[in-house]
Amino acid sequence: MFKKILIANRGEIACRVIKSAQKMGIKTVAVYSDADRNALHVRMADEAVHIGPSPANQSYIVIDKILDAIRQTGAEAVHPGYGFLSENMNFAAALEREGVVFIGPPSPAIEAMGDKITSKKLAMEAGVSTVPGYMGLIADGDEAIRISGEIGYPVMIKASAGGGGKGMRIAWSESEVREGFQSSKNEAANSFGDDRIFIEKFVTQPRHIEIQVLADKHGNCVYLHERECSIQRRNQKVIEEAPSPFLDEATRKAMGEQACALARAVGYTSAGTVEFIVDGNRNFYFLEMNTRLQVEHPVTELITGVDLVEQMIRVAAGEPLPFQQSDLKINGWAMESRLYAEDPYRNFLPSIGRLTRYRPPVEGPTATGIVRNDTGVFEGGEISMFYDPMIAKLCTWGPTRADAIEEMRLALDTFEVEGIGHNLPFCSAVMDHPRFTSGNITTAFIAEEFPEGFHGVTLDDTALRRVAAAAAAMNRVAEIRRTKISGTMDNHQRRVGDVWVVSLQGAQHKVSISADKAGSTVTFEDGTALRVESDWTPGDSLARLTVDGAPLVLKVGKVPMGFRIRLRGADLKVLVQSPRQAELSALMPEKLPPDTSRYLLCPMPGLVVSINVAEGDEVQEGQALATVEAMKMENILKAERKGVVKKIAASAGASLKVDDIIMEFE
Repeated sequence: MFKKILIANRGEIACRVIKSAQKMGIKTVAVYSDADRNALHVRMADEAVHIGPSPANQSYIVIDKILDAIRQTGAEAVHPGYGFLSENMNFAAALEREGVVFIGPPSPAIEAMGDKITSKKLAMEAGVSTVPGYMGLIADGDEAIRISGEIGYPVMIKASAGGGGKGMRIAWSESEVREGFQSSKNEAANSFGDDRIFIEKFVTQPRHIEIQVLADKHGNCVYLHERECSIQRRNQKVIEEAPSPFLDEATRKAMGEQACALARAVGYTSAGTVEFIVDGNRNFYFLEMNTRLQVEHPVTELITGVDLVEQMIRVAAGEPLPFQQSDLKINGWAMESRLYAEDPYRNFLPSIGRLTRYRPPVEGPTATGIVRNDTGVFEGGEISMFYDPMIAKLCTWGPTRADAIEEMRLALDTFEVEGIGHNLPFCSAVMDHPRFTSGNITTAFIAEEFPEGFHGVTLDDTALRRVAAAAAAMNRVAEIRRTKISGTMDNHQRRVGDVWVVSLQGAQHKVSISADKAGSTVTFEDGTALRVESDWTPGDSLARLTVDGAPLVLKVGKVPMGFRIRLRGADLKVLVQSPRQAELSALMPEKLPPDTSRYLLCPMPGLVVSINVAEGDEVQEGQALATVEAMKMENILKAERKGVVKKIAASAGASLKVDDIIMEFE
């Protein structure tokens, strides 16, 4: 077994690999860029080597810099994680020349299956059902339009060397092909150093289901069942689960055996994933093979009990797999929510900054399941604009799918993140969505259920009353605290009232409170009474309460005369006022936001790639105005209405903050 391995990656996956290596008694080496000097993976590793400036193309994907770090530290093997160099055959070949073991498949297998065009041709030759498409190299936008017309719209434009949604676009028309083709090439070049593009038919109403395979150097290959990855946004997975709620045993077996046959055909070893698109009749079509560990691997580990990273290391060291296919059973159900540094209220645009608060739920067994959080950040750390926006993977396990979902709901409720925009509210909204809980999902789920974007959840009357009762009880505790610290004289003069008006989500509830040592009984005007019990104290950002005998977890912030309360995707301003305060408050004018309709504002921190118009130009609704790159993704900013460009305030290459002015219209 190896004595020391280097992890050629960063963030949560580097931390994940370090944990398994430490469990096996193996020393670890981290590499880091300028931006990651104080990163968690650097702290966790036994050694760390600086490899260059912050941009990945000057550090993490420069093969010579990784080789230098290996030589400096004497590492015997390298785990590439995912992304960066994980599917780069030149990197695997360079390690072989150095006499260093690549903890992954051999370079010929990476060449055969890591390249999406080649892998699809091989799959077709092996008799695997594939999606119609054009596998040749595409020279320019005109050729892409011609090919797309022959295949038939809609089409999927994909980076040959891609993954993780980078360099991928769906096009429904010629104009979208031309626009998407160039953006896909640019993203592919920046993320993978390879701008080759191919096009295939986009199957409507599809499910994205993938098979995890594991093969050793002794001819053994097994599949560790499937993962359902249909909850996607911009072709990027958000929620994953294992197993799939859609597959039957016969389809699962057929897909697994086909995945293993494909792996054997190319001499594959290590962990890999064969991705399929599955239609409503359970017909499945090969999409691609990822010759690396997948982001969503923890859900497979939770239902099989297999540490995939450990097995990758053991396979690389020449050990045979310790189990056969018949040993791999499905135990329970697992869910994964990806925590992204993206603001769901601003169309999921990237968010950067300092994590002023980062408190994940406690990991380990719960009363009814398991919670796991794979992360690469810490409270006080910085989220950089240079890398992928995913900062953690929250996973839960339960005996059934419903149990795993409920565990995830509670884990999301207790996950505290402040300082950046993040998608926790959106993940909570998905977990409560009836279509998701029924298992009736496709890759179009987010587009269909949130067509206008995510604007928070509107709570029903029952949930609102529970929140109102909780807020009234918490306000009483806060009021008592205030009387105790405002002076002895005031203590005798002031009494905390029993009648309050709770305003939230456009509704008002007049309540009366009767308190005792164990809690409070909150009675509404219609006579309904809810019992509230909690040990919450003013200043706590998380309130764990019991309302009417059922648990309720709230994220709590202070606002004048009330609270900011967040739960299950809802973000509420809850005012708790005396009747007189509520009466006067209703007379106050509402403060309106400033009018920014004449400006194109930068929606995220990022780098201006291009300005597509000039001063004096007349622009049409939907016309591309500028392109801004952030977290390895290009974002095309389009005109919302017809107008004339009065002034351009930014230029290509400029680094902008959120709401910086890019251009002004007449």
